[in-house]
Amino acid sequence: MRKVHFIGICGAGMSAVAKLMRDLGWQVTGSDENFYPPVSTYLEQNKIKFFKGYKKKNIPVGTDTIVIGKHAHLIPAENEEVRAAFATGVSIKSFAEVLGEITKNRENIVVAGNYGKSTCAALIAWCLENSGKDAGYFIGAIPETPSASSRIGTGTHFILEGDEYPSANWDADSKFLHYRPAHLLLTSLAHDHLNIFKTADDYRKPFIKLAGMIPDGGLIMACADGKGMSETLGKLGREIELYSLIKAAPWQAKNIKYDEITFFDIVKNGDFVAQLSTGLLGKHNIENILGVSALLLSLNLISTGDLTSTIAKFKPLQRRLDKKSDKTIIPIYEGFGSSYDKAKSALAAMKLHFPDRKLIVIFEPHTFSWRSHQAISWYDDVFDGADYVLIYKPPEHGSNPNQLSLQEIKDRVIASGMDVAGFESPEAGIEVFSKKIDRNTVVLILSSGGFDGIIESATRVAEEKFPK
Repeated sequence: MRKVHFIGICGAGMSAVAKLMRDLGWQVTGSDENFYPPVSTYLEQNKIKFFKGYKKKNIPVGTDTIVIGKHAHLIPAENEEVRAAFATGVSIKSFAEVLGEITKNRENIVVAGNYGKSTCAALIAWCLENSGKDAGYFIGAIPETPSASSRIGTGTHFILEGDEYPSANWDADSKFLHYRPAHLLLTSLAHDHLNIFKTADDYRKPFIKLAGMIPDGGLIMACADGKGMSETLGKLGREIELYSLIKAAPWQAKNIKYDEITFFDIVKNGDFVAQLSTGLLGKHNIENILGVSALLLSLNLISTGDLTSTIAKFKPLQRRLDKKSDKTIIPIYEGFGSSYDKAKSALAAMKLHFPDRKLIVIFEPHTFSWRSHQAISWYDDVFDGADYVLIYKPPEHGSNPNQLSLQEIKDRVIASGMDVAGFESPEAGIEVFSKKIDRNTVVLILSSGGFDGIIESATRVAEEKFPK
Protein backbone atom coordinates (compact mmCIF):
# COMPACT_ATOMS: atom_id res chain seq x y z
CA MET A 1 0.00 0.00 0.00
CA ARG A 2 1.34 3.44 -0.97
CA LYS A 3 1.85 5.92 1.86
CA VAL A 4 1.19 9.67 1.90
CA HIS A 5 1.91 12.02 4.79
CA PHE A 6 0.34 15.50 5.18
CA ILE A 7 2.26 18.19 7.07
CA GLY A 8 -0.28 20.80 8.17
CA ILE A 9 -3.24 18.44 7.80
CA CYS A 10 -5.71 20.40 9.92
CA GLY A 11 -6.64 22.84 7.18
CA ALA A 12 -10.05 22.21 5.62
CA GLY A 13 -8.48 21.76 2.18
CA MET A 14 -5.65 19.52 3.38
CA SER A 15 -8.02 17.25 5.30
CA ALA A 16 -10.36 16.96 2.29
CA VAL A 17 -7.48 15.92 0.01
CA ALA A 18 -6.26 13.50 2.70
CA LYS A 19 -9.66 11.79 2.56
CA LEU A 20 -9.49 11.57 -1.24
CA MET A 21 -6.10 9.86 -0.99
CA ARG A 22 -7.45 7.44 1.61
CA ASP A 23 -10.42 6.67 -0.65
CA LEU A 24 -7.97 5.95 -3.48
CA GLY A 25 -6.36 3.29 -1.29
CA TRP A 26 -3.38 5.17 0.13
CA GLN A 27 -2.28 4.85 3.75
CA VAL A 28 -2.71 8.39 5.07
CA THR A 29 -1.11 10.11 8.07
CA GLY A 30 -0.67 13.74 9.01
CA SER A 31 0.54 16.26 11.53
CA ASP A 32 -0.27 19.78 12.69
CA GLU A 33 0.20 21.95 15.75
CA ASN A 34 -3.38 23.20 16.02
CA PHE A 35 -6.28 20.76 15.95
CA TYR A 36 -9.82 22.02 16.51
CA PRO A 37 -13.33 21.22 15.27
CA PRO A 38 -14.74 20.84 12.74
CA VAL A 39 -11.60 19.61 10.94
CA SER A 40 -10.20 17.54 13.81
CA THR A 41 -13.58 15.82 14.15
CA TYR A 42 -13.65 15.20 10.41
CA LEU A 43 -10.23 13.52 10.49
CA GLU A 44 -11.28 11.31 13.39
CA GLN A 45 -14.54 10.32 11.69
CA ASN A 46 -12.62 9.33 8.58
CA LYS A 47 -10.07 7.34 10.63
CA ILE A 48 -7.11 9.39 9.44
CA LYS A 49 -4.21 9.15 11.88
CA PHE A 50 -2.60 12.43 12.86
CA PHE A 51 0.11 13.66 15.23
CA LYS A 52 0.03 16.84 17.26
CA GLY A 53 3.16 18.91 16.83
CA TYR A 54 5.79 18.85 14.10
CA LYS A 55 8.53 16.23 14.55
CA LYS A 56 10.65 14.37 12.03
CA LYS A 57 9.59 11.06 13.58
CA ASN A 58 6.00 11.73 12.44
CA ILE A 59 6.92 10.80 8.87
CA PRO A 60 6.29 7.05 8.48
CA VAL A 61 9.06 4.84 7.17
CA GLY A 62 8.50 4.08 3.51
CA THR A 63 6.40 7.15 2.77
CA ASP A 64 5.96 7.63 -1.00
CA THR A 65 4.61 11.21 -1.11
CA ILE A 66 4.63 14.10 1.35
CA VAL A 67 2.09 16.91 1.03
CA ILE A 68 3.06 20.16 2.75
CA GLY A 69 0.56 22.91 3.54
CA LYS A 70 0.90 26.61 2.72
CA HIS A 71 1.81 28.15 6.06
CA ALA A 72 4.56 30.62 6.83
CA HIS A 73 6.16 28.27 9.38
CA LEU A 74 6.12 25.18 7.16
CA ILE A 75 9.59 25.82 5.77
CA PRO A 76 12.82 23.86 6.37
CA ALA A 77 14.49 26.72 8.25
CA GLU A 78 11.77 26.77 10.93
CA ASN A 79 10.21 23.31 10.98
CA GLU A 80 12.10 20.07 11.70
CA GLU A 81 9.42 17.89 10.12
CA VAL A 82 9.51 19.89 6.88
CA ARG A 83 13.29 19.77 6.96
CA ALA A 84 13.17 16.00 7.38
CA ALA A 85 10.60 15.73 4.57
CA PHE A 86 12.89 17.40 2.05
CA ALA A 87 15.79 15.29 3.30
CA THR A 88 13.94 12.04 2.52
CA GLY A 89 14.22 12.58 -1.21
CA VAL A 90 10.62 11.44 -1.77
CA SER A 91 8.12 13.40 -3.85
CA ILE A 92 7.01 16.67 -2.16
CA LYS A 93 3.75 18.20 -3.35
CA SER A 94 1.15 20.84 -2.48
CA PHE A 95 -2.42 19.66 -2.09
CA ALA A 96 -3.31 21.67 -5.22
CA GLU A 97 -0.82 19.59 -7.23
CA VAL A 98 -2.29 16.40 -5.81
CA LEU A 99 -5.82 17.53 -6.71
CA GLY A 100 -4.69 18.40 -10.22
CA GLU A 101 -3.28 14.90 -10.69
CA ILE A 102 -6.33 13.17 -9.18
CA THR A 103 -8.76 15.05 -11.48
CA LYS A 104 -6.73 15.32 -14.70
CA ASN A 105 -9.04 12.97 -16.62
CA ARG A 106 -12.33 14.42 -15.31
CA GLU A 107 -14.57 17.22 -16.61
CA ASN A 108 -13.77 19.72 -13.86
CA ILE A 109 -16.19 22.39 -12.67
CA VAL A 110 -14.20 24.98 -10.70
CA VAL A 111 -15.90 27.45 -8.35
CA ALA A 112 -13.82 30.56 -7.67
CA GLY A 113 -14.20 34.01 -6.09
CA ASN A 114 -13.40 35.71 -2.83
CA TYR A 115 -16.61 34.53 -1.17
CA GLY A 116 -19.38 31.97 -1.66
CA LYS A 117 -17.19 29.31 -3.27
CA SER A 118 -17.47 26.70 -0.49
CA THR A 119 -21.26 26.93 -0.41
CA CYS A 120 -21.51 26.90 -4.21
CA ALA A 121 -19.18 23.91 -4.57
CA ALA A 122 -21.17 21.99 -1.95
CA LEU A 123 -24.46 22.94 -3.65
CA ILE A 124 -23.26 21.65 -7.02
CA ALA A 125 -22.02 18.41 -5.47
CA TRP A 126 -25.28 17.96 -3.55
CA CYS A 127 -27.42 18.61 -6.62
CA LEU A 128 -25.49 16.15 -8.78
CA GLU A 129 -25.52 13.52 -6.03
CA ASN A 130 -29.29 13.81 -5.65
CA SER A 131 -29.91 13.66 -9.38
CA GLY A 132 -28.16 10.30 -9.63
CA LYS A 133 -24.77 11.44 -10.93
CA ASP A 134 -21.74 9.97 -9.17
CA ALA A 135 -19.63 13.14 -9.37
CA GLY A 136 -16.40 13.62 -7.48
CA TYR A 137 -15.87 16.76 -5.46
CA PHE A 138 -13.53 18.76 -3.25
CA ILE A 139 -14.95 21.37 -0.84
CA GLY A 140 -12.72 23.57 1.33
CA ALA A 141 -15.13 23.44 4.28
CA ILE A 142 -17.10 20.84 6.23
CA PRO A 143 -20.61 20.33 4.77
CA GLU A 144 -23.63 18.47 6.08
CA THR A 145 -25.11 18.12 2.60
CA PRO A 146 -23.28 16.31 1.04
CA SER A 147 -22.01 14.32 4.00
CA ALA A 148 -18.28 14.74 3.35
CA SER A 149 -15.94 17.46 2.11
CA SER A 150 -14.52 15.29 -0.64
CA ARG A 151 -15.39 12.24 -2.69
CA ILE A 152 -13.71 10.52 -5.63
CA GLY A 153 -16.88 9.45 -7.45
CA THR A 154 -16.93 7.54 -10.72
CA GLY A 155 -18.83 9.99 -12.90
CA THR A 156 -17.55 12.33 -15.59
CA HIS A 157 -17.63 15.50 -13.51
CA PHE A 158 -15.50 16.66 -10.61
CA ILE A 159 -16.38 19.81 -8.63
CA LEU A 160 -13.49 21.79 -7.20
CA GLU A 161 -13.58 24.74 -4.85
CA GLY A 162 -10.88 26.91 -6.39
CA ASP A 163 -8.68 28.95 -4.05
CA GLU A 164 -6.67 31.88 -5.40
CA TYR A 165 -4.11 31.66 -2.59
CA PRO A 166 -0.56 30.49 -3.54
CA SER A 167 -0.19 26.73 -3.76
CA ALA A 168 2.87 26.29 -1.55
CA ASN A 169 5.83 28.08 -0.04
CA TRP A 170 7.78 27.00 -3.14
CA ASP A 171 4.93 27.59 -5.65
CA ALA A 172 3.45 31.09 -6.01
CA ASP A 173 0.80 30.00 -8.54
CA SER A 174 -2.78 30.16 -7.27
CA LYS A 175 -4.09 26.75 -6.25
CA PHE A 176 -6.88 26.77 -8.82
CA LEU A 177 -4.38 27.05 -11.69
CA HIS A 178 -3.54 23.36 -11.11
CA TYR A 179 -7.13 22.22 -11.65
CA ARG A 180 -7.59 22.02 -15.48
CA PRO A 181 -11.07 23.63 -15.49
CA ALA A 182 -13.66 22.66 -18.10
CA HIS A 183 -16.27 25.05 -16.67
CA LEU A 184 -16.07 27.95 -14.22
CA LEU A 185 -18.47 29.55 -11.73
CA LEU A 186 -17.13 32.97 -10.72
CA THR A 187 -18.77 34.65 -7.69
CA SER A 188 -16.89 37.83 -6.78
CA LEU A 189 -13.49 39.49 -7.18
CA ALA A 190 -13.29 41.86 -4.22
CA HIS A 191 -9.65 42.48 -3.23
CA ASP A 192 -8.58 39.94 -0.60
CA HIS A 193 -5.41 38.34 0.85
CA LEU A 194 -3.67 41.70 1.12
CA ASN A 195 -0.40 40.10 2.22
CA ILE A 196 -0.13 38.33 -1.13
CA PHE A 197 -1.98 40.56 -3.59
CA LYS A 198 -0.92 44.16 -2.98
CA THR A 199 -3.45 45.73 -5.34
CA ALA A 200 -6.88 44.84 -6.68
CA ASP A 201 -5.35 44.31 -10.13
CA ASP A 202 -2.81 41.88 -8.65
CA TYR A 203 -5.67 39.98 -7.03
CA ARG A 204 -7.62 39.61 -10.28
CA LYS A 205 -4.74 38.47 -12.50
CA PRO A 206 -4.89 34.78 -11.51
CA PHE A 207 -8.67 34.76 -12.07
CA ILE A 208 -8.17 36.10 -15.58
CA LYS A 209 -5.59 33.38 -16.16
CA LEU A 210 -8.00 30.76 -14.79
CA ALA A 211 -10.77 31.90 -17.15
CA GLY A 212 -8.31 31.70 -20.03
CA MET A 213 -7.83 27.98 -19.31
CA ILE A 214 -11.47 27.14 -20.09
CA PRO A 215 -11.55 25.19 -23.39
CA ASP A 216 -13.79 25.99 -26.33
CA GLY A 217 -17.29 24.84 -25.49
CA GLY A 218 -16.72 25.33 -21.76
CA LEU A 219 -19.03 27.52 -19.70
CA ILE A 220 -18.09 30.57 -17.62
CA MET A 221 -20.99 31.59 -15.35
CA ALA A 222 -20.29 34.86 -13.49
CA CYS A 223 -22.14 37.00 -10.95
CA ALA A 224 -22.79 40.44 -12.44
CA ASP A 225 -23.28 41.80 -8.89
CA GLY A 226 -19.93 40.55 -7.59
CA LYS A 227 -17.41 43.17 -6.51
CA GLY A 228 -14.62 43.69 -9.01
CA MET A 229 -16.51 41.75 -11.68
CA SER A 230 -17.32 44.68 -13.97
CA GLU A 231 -13.64 45.70 -13.95
CA THR A 232 -12.59 42.18 -14.92
CA LEU A 233 -15.10 40.54 -17.24
CA GLY A 234 -14.04 42.57 -20.27
CA LYS A 235 -10.48 41.31 -19.88
CA LEU A 236 -11.48 37.66 -20.19
CA GLY A 237 -11.84 37.89 -23.94
CA ARG A 238 -14.61 35.30 -24.30
CA GLU A 239 -18.34 34.74 -23.98
CA ILE A 240 -19.67 34.75 -20.41
CA GLU A 241 -23.07 33.90 -18.97
CA LEU A 242 -24.25 36.28 -16.22
CA TYR A 243 -26.55 35.96 -13.23
CA SER A 244 -27.75 38.73 -10.94
CA LEU A 245 -30.13 39.74 -8.19
CA ILE A 246 -29.80 43.43 -9.06
CA LYS A 247 -28.48 44.10 -12.55
CA ALA A 248 -29.81 43.18 -15.97
CA ALA A 249 -28.65 39.63 -16.71
CA PRO A 250 -30.04 36.53 -18.43
CA TRP A 251 -30.35 34.63 -15.14
CA GLN A 252 -32.14 36.35 -12.26
CA ALA A 253 -33.88 35.65 -8.94
CA LYS A 254 -37.28 37.31 -8.63
CA ASN A 255 -40.13 37.53 -6.11
CA ILE A 256 -37.85 36.81 -3.14
CA LYS A 257 -39.75 36.31 0.13
CA TYR A 258 -37.27 36.15 3.02
CA ASP A 259 -38.31 34.16 6.08
CA GLU A 260 -37.21 31.14 8.07
CA ILE A 261 -37.73 29.39 4.74
CA THR A 262 -37.12 31.76 1.85
CA PHE A 263 -38.94 31.35 -1.48
CA PHE A 264 -37.91 32.84 -4.82
CA ASP A 265 -38.25 32.32 -8.56
CA ILE A 266 -35.47 31.52 -11.01
CA VAL A 267 -35.97 33.43 -14.26
CA LYS A 268 -34.04 33.19 -17.54
CA ASN A 269 -34.41 35.99 -20.09
CA GLY A 270 -37.61 37.00 -18.34
CA ASP A 271 -39.18 33.54 -18.48
CA PHE A 272 -40.04 31.59 -15.32
CA VAL A 273 -37.87 28.51 -14.81
CA ALA A 274 -38.59 27.24 -11.28
CA GLN A 275 -39.60 28.30 -7.78
CA LEU A 276 -37.01 27.38 -5.17
CA SER A 277 -37.01 27.36 -1.37
CA THR A 278 -34.13 27.41 1.08
CA GLY A 279 -33.38 27.54 4.78
CA LEU A 280 -30.07 29.32 4.12
CA LEU A 281 -29.89 32.84 5.50
CA GLY A 282 -29.13 36.02 3.63
CA LYS A 283 -29.26 37.66 0.25
CA HIS A 284 -25.78 36.34 -0.57
CA ASN A 285 -27.04 32.76 -0.33
CA ILE A 286 -29.88 33.46 -2.78
CA GLU A 287 -27.13 34.73 -5.08
CA ASN A 288 -25.14 31.50 -4.50
CA ILE A 289 -28.15 29.31 -5.27
CA LEU A 290 -28.96 31.34 -8.38
CA GLY A 291 -25.42 30.95 -9.75
CA VAL A 292 -25.36 27.21 -9.10
CA SER A 293 -28.82 26.74 -10.64
CA ALA A 294 -27.87 28.72 -13.73
CA LEU A 295 -24.69 26.69 -14.21
CA LEU A 296 -26.31 23.29 -13.72
CA LEU A 297 -29.30 24.07 -15.95
CA SER A 298 -27.09 25.58 -18.66
CA LEU A 299 -24.97 22.41 -18.71
CA ASN A 300 -28.13 20.22 -18.67
CA LEU A 301 -26.86 18.46 -15.56
CA ILE A 302 -30.15 18.58 -13.64
CA SER A 303 -33.89 18.82 -14.25
CA THR A 304 -35.90 21.68 -12.76
CA GLY A 305 -37.82 19.16 -10.65
CA ASP A 306 -34.65 17.67 -9.15
CA LEU A 307 -33.23 21.16 -8.65
CA THR A 308 -36.30 22.30 -6.70
CA SER A 309 -36.38 19.30 -4.36
CA THR A 310 -32.62 19.19 -3.85
CA ILE A 311 -32.08 22.89 -3.04
CA ALA A 312 -34.87 22.68 -0.43
CA LYS A 313 -32.93 19.96 1.43
CA PHE A 314 -29.52 21.65 1.36
CA LYS A 315 -28.14 22.69 4.75
CA PRO A 316 -25.52 25.34 5.57
CA LEU A 317 -21.89 24.31 5.79
CA GLN A 318 -20.21 24.40 9.16
CA ARG A 319 -19.03 27.95 9.88
CA ARG A 320 -21.17 29.34 7.03
CA LEU A 321 -24.08 30.75 9.06
CA ASP A 322 -24.89 27.42 10.64
CA LYS A 323 -26.97 27.49 13.81
CA LYS A 324 -24.94 26.39 16.83
CA SER A 325 -27.73 25.15 19.12
CA ASP A 326 -31.42 24.31 19.27
CA LYS A 327 -31.33 24.24 23.09
CA THR A 328 -31.64 27.99 23.62
CA ILE A 329 -34.20 30.61 22.66
CA ILE A 330 -31.29 32.82 21.56
CA PRO A 331 -30.36 32.18 17.91
CA ILE A 332 -26.56 31.74 17.67
CA TYR A 333 -24.94 31.53 14.25
CA GLU A 334 -21.33 31.19 13.16
CA GLY A 335 -20.05 32.90 10.04
CA PHE A 336 -16.68 32.48 8.38
CA GLY A 337 -15.12 35.85 9.13
CA SER A 338 -11.96 35.64 7.06
CA SER A 339 -12.58 38.80 5.04
CA TYR A 340 -14.51 42.06 5.00
CA ASP A 341 -17.06 40.90 2.42
CA LYS A 342 -17.77 37.63 4.19
CA ALA A 343 -18.30 39.45 7.48
CA LYS A 344 -20.52 42.10 5.89
CA SER A 345 -22.73 39.53 4.17
CA ALA A 346 -23.10 37.58 7.42
CA LEU A 347 -24.18 40.70 9.34
CA ALA A 348 -26.59 41.65 6.57
CA ALA A 349 -28.14 38.18 6.77
CA MET A 350 -28.64 38.50 10.53
CA LYS A 351 -30.38 41.85 10.18
CA LEU A 352 -32.50 40.58 7.29
CA HIS A 353 -33.81 37.54 9.14
CA PHE A 354 -33.83 38.90 12.72
CA PRO A 355 -34.67 42.62 12.27
CA ASP A 356 -36.26 43.02 15.71
CA ARG A 357 -33.56 41.31 17.77
CA LYS A 358 -30.51 42.87 19.41
CA LEU A 359 -27.49 41.73 17.41
CA ILE A 360 -24.30 40.87 19.33
CA VAL A 361 -21.20 40.09 17.27
CA ILE A 362 -18.22 38.18 18.69
CA PHE A 363 -15.26 38.70 16.38
CA GLU A 364 -11.69 37.46 16.05
CA PRO A 365 -9.30 39.28 13.66
CA HIS A 366 -7.71 35.98 12.70
CA THR A 367 -6.48 36.44 9.12
CA PHE A 368 -3.55 38.63 8.08
CA SER A 369 -5.82 41.12 6.34
CA TRP A 370 -7.83 41.85 9.49
CA ARG A 371 -4.55 42.54 11.31
CA SER A 372 -3.04 44.71 8.58
CA HIS A 373 -2.79 48.50 8.77
CA GLN A 374 -3.55 48.45 5.04
CA ALA A 375 -7.08 47.24 5.79
CA ILE A 376 -7.85 49.28 8.90
CA SER A 377 -10.61 51.09 6.98
CA TRP A 378 -12.53 47.79 6.96
CA TYR A 379 -13.39 48.50 10.59
CA ASP A 380 -15.16 51.76 9.69
CA ASP A 381 -18.38 50.03 8.66
CA VAL A 382 -17.97 46.24 8.77
CA PHE A 383 -20.07 45.98 11.95
CA ASP A 384 -22.86 48.30 10.78
CA GLY A 385 -26.17 46.97 12.09
CA ALA A 386 -24.72 45.37 15.21
CA ASP A 387 -25.85 46.58 18.62
CA TYR A 388 -22.76 45.39 20.45
CA VAL A 389 -19.39 44.04 19.29
CA LEU A 390 -16.95 41.92 21.28
CA ILE A 391 -13.45 41.76 19.75
CA TYR A 392 -10.84 39.19 20.73
CA LYS A 393 -7.13 39.99 20.66
CA PRO A 394 -5.34 39.25 17.37
CA PRO A 395 -3.77 35.75 17.46
CA GLU A 396 -0.11 35.38 18.32
CA HIS A 397 0.67 32.80 15.64
CA GLY A 398 2.00 34.40 12.50
CA SER A 399 2.30 37.68 14.38
CA ASN A 400 3.91 40.64 12.69
CA PRO A 401 5.50 43.55 14.57
CA ASN A 402 3.59 45.89 12.27
CA GLN A 403 0.20 44.28 12.75
CA LEU A 404 -2.73 46.08 14.34
CA SER A 405 -3.12 45.73 18.08
CA LEU A 406 -6.40 45.03 19.83
CA GLN A 407 -6.46 48.61 21.08
CA GLU A 408 -5.99 50.03 17.57
CA ILE A 409 -8.79 47.84 16.22
CA LYS A 410 -11.09 48.71 19.08
CA ASP A 411 -10.39 52.45 18.77
CA ARG A 412 -11.20 52.36 15.07
CA VAL A 413 -14.52 50.57 15.68
CA ILE A 414 -15.39 53.01 18.48
CA ALA A 415 -14.67 55.91 16.11
CA SER A 416 -17.26 54.45 13.73
CA GLY A 417 -19.89 54.88 16.45
CA MET A 418 -20.19 51.26 17.53
CA ASP A 419 -20.63 49.99 21.07
CA VAL A 420 -17.60 47.73 21.45
CA ALA A 421 -15.44 45.93 24.00
CA GLY A 422 -12.14 44.15 23.57
CA PHE A 423 -11.00 41.10 25.52
CA GLU A 424 -7.64 39.39 26.04
CA SER A 425 -8.80 35.97 27.28
CA PRO A 426 -11.73 33.66 26.54
CA GLU A 427 -12.85 33.91 30.15
CA ALA A 428 -12.99 37.71 30.04
CA GLY A 429 -14.95 37.69 26.79
CA ILE A 430 -17.48 35.15 27.99
CA GLU A 431 -18.01 37.11 31.20
CA VAL A 432 -18.95 40.23 29.22
CA PHE A 433 -21.05 38.20 26.79
CA SER A 434 -23.00 36.61 29.64
CA LYS A 435 -23.95 40.04 30.98
CA LYS A 436 -24.95 41.44 27.60
CA ILE A 437 -27.32 38.76 26.29
CA ASP A 438 -31.04 38.80 26.97
CA ARG A 439 -34.11 37.03 25.63
CA ASN A 440 -34.24 39.29 22.58
CA THR A 441 -30.63 38.73 21.48
CA VAL A 442 -29.33 37.15 18.30
CA VAL A 443 -25.62 36.26 18.20
CA LEU A 444 -23.19 36.15 15.28
CA ILE A 445 -19.75 34.64 15.86
CA LEU A 446 -17.09 35.56 13.28
CA SER A 447 -13.67 33.92 13.00
CA SER A 448 -11.65 31.74 10.65
CA GLY A 449 -9.68 30.00 13.41
CA GLY A 450 -10.32 27.86 16.44
CA PHE A 451 -11.24 30.92 18.52
CA ASP A 452 -9.82 29.30 21.69
CA GLY A 453 -13.08 27.55 22.59
CA ILE A 454 -15.13 30.77 22.67
CA ILE A 455 -17.70 29.44 20.20
CA GLU A 456 -18.52 26.47 22.42
CA SER A 457 -18.41 28.55 25.61
CA ALA A 458 -20.74 31.25 24.30
CA THR A 459 -23.20 28.62 23.09
CA ARG A 460 -23.13 26.88 26.47
CA VAL A 461 -23.80 30.19 28.33
CA ALA A 462 -26.81 30.92 26.13
CA GLU A 463 -28.19 27.42 26.69
CA GLU A 464 -27.81 27.75 30.47
CA LYS A 465 -29.19 31.28 30.83
CA PHE A 466 -31.99 31.03 28.25
CA PRO A 467 -32.89 27.37 27.67
CA LYS A 468 -35.58 26.45 25.19
